[in-house]
Amino acid sequence: MLPIDFFHRAVRRHADRIAIQDPHESLTYRELGHRVNAFACALQAIDATAGSRVALCAPNTLEHVIALLGVLAAEKVWVPLNARNATVELDRTLAFTEPSIVITDAEQAGKLRIDPRAQLLLLGEATSALLRTHAGQVPVQGRIGPEDIQAIKFTGGSTGVPKGVMQPCRAWTAGIVSQVHAYQLGADECYLVAAPVTHGTSTYLLPILAQGGRLLLPSDNKPATLARAFAGEGVTISFMPPTLIYMLMAEVQASGQRFASLRHLIYGGAPMPREKIRAVRACFGPVLETTYGQTEAPQIVTVMRADDFEDEANWSCVGRPALMSDVAIMDPQGQLLPAGEIGEVVVRGDLVMAGYWRQPEKSAETLVDGWLHTGDGGFIDARGYLVLRDRLREVIITGGFNVYPIDVESVLDQHPAVHESAVYGVDDDKWGEAVHAAVQLKPGQSASETELIAFAKAHLGSVKTPKRIHIHDSLPRSVAGKVHKPTLKQQGDKP
Repeated sequence: MLPIDFFHRAVRRHADRIAIQDPHESLTYRELGHRVNAFACALQAIDATAGSRVALCAPNTLEHVIALLGVLAAEKVWVPLNARNATVELDRTLAFTEPSIVITDAEQAGKLRIDPRAQLLLLGEATSALLRTHAGQVPVQGRIGPEDIQAIKFTGGSTGVPKGVMQPCRAWTAGIVSQVHAYQLGADECYLVAAPVTHGTSTYLLPILAQGGRLLLPSDNKPATLARAFAGEGVTISFMPPTLIYMLMAEVQASGQRFASLRHLIYGGAPMPREKIRAVRACFGPVLETTYGQTEAPQIVTVMRADDFEDEANWSCVGRPALMSDVAIMDPQGQLLPAGEIGEVVVRGDLVMAGYWRQPEKSAETLVDGWLHTGDGGFIDARGYLVLRDRLREVIITGGFNVYPIDVESVLDQHPAVHESAVYGVDDDKWGEAVHAAVQLKPGQSASETELIAFAKAHLGSVKTPKRIHIHDSLPRSVAGKVHKPTLKQQGDKP
C-alpha cells in the first residue's frame, strides 16, 4: 500500500465530509479527490516518468496541499522547499535534486534559479487552468512500490551541512499507521495546520485524511489567529514547535480563551523544559504530547501521549517506541547497551530512510547493519521510555566534564524573567570548551548576566554554570522555528 492510497480510500469512504478548508473555501473529500487527481494528471502530462522529482515552494495554503497530494498521486518524488529559506539554499537544493517540474508562486519564482529544462508551474491561475484541463481524469498508477522514494527532504538541524534524506514510500506508510495508532485518530479530528507543511506538519496530513478528518488552514500563524481557530473551529489536534506553543500560551492567558475540543497539542523539533511543560499543561489542560524523530526517521520514532505526561517522572522523556519503530542504545563499538546506560540512539524499521541523495558515503556512515545512527545521545529506562541527552556533537566537554545543554536550559528557564534559553559550547584555551548561554527575557522583565549566572550556579554548581550569559531581545531561529545555535556562536556576546 502506498501513502496516497490512504487518501484515495478516504475519498471513497468519506466523500461528503469536509476534508480541507481555509478562510475562503471548503472542499469535501470528493471535491479534493477530483482536484488531486486532476493535478496528478497534469504532472504526468508534463513528465510521464514515474519517480521523477517535483520541487514545491509555497506557504501553507490550500493550493499547496493540493499540489503536494497531486505529486504523490502522480507517483513522483516530492522535494519541499521552504519559502523562508535563503535563496542561495533553495537554489542549491534545486541544483542538487534536478527536478523536472518546479511548482511555486510568482513571488518566489522571481527569486529562484530554475533550470531552463525544468517546467515551471505557478500556483494560481496557471494551476487552476491545468485543473480544468484535466478535470475528471485519473492518473496512471501502479508503477512504484514501497521501496521507491516518496520524498527528498533536507535536514534542517542546528549543526552540520544539510543533506537530502531519501524517504521511501514505506517510511511514509509506517508514519501514517503509527500516527493513527498513537493518537487513535478518527473522523471527528480537526487538525490546525500551524507549522510549515514543508517540515513536520507534512507527516500529519495523510494520517488525518486517512481517517476522514478535516485539515484547517488559518490565514496566518500569528498567535491571535491560531487562538481564534482553536476556540471557534473545533480544533482537536495540532503540531507546533515549543516556541509557537509559548506564544500561543501568552495569547490565551491574555485573552482568557478556552479550547474545549483540543485533545492533542503535540510539540517536537526541540525539547521543552519541565517548567514550560507545567505551564503549558496548566494553560491548555492535559493535552500536551510529544514525539521524537528525525528527517531520517520522520516524526514518530517514539511518542509520549497525554496520559504519559500525568506522571511528572516522565517529563524528561520523549516517550516509548511507536508502533512500527525499534529503538535501542548503542556504544561506539556497535554493541547494544542495557537499560539505563547512555549511548547513541539507534533506530530500525520501516520508518527509516533509504539513505542520503547522491551521498553514498554519508549513507553508509549513518545506516549500519540495518540501524539508523541518529547522532543523538540518550538512554532507555527500565520501563522502556527514551530519555535524550542532546545531540552527541552538542555535548559540551569542559574541563574534562560532560555538560548537556538541556540540563542547563532547564534551570535557566525556571528563572522568573527568562522566556527561553539556549546553551552551547565555545572553544576555550583553559577549559577546552566553555559553557555559554543566550537568553530571551519575558516582556517587561529584566535580569542581569550576573544575576542569571548566580541563579544557575545555585542550582547546577560551578562546572555546569555558564561562564557567560548573553541577553537577547529575541533568539535567532531556523525556518523550522528552532533556536539556531550556530548563529549564537557566531554572534558571540553581541545581542
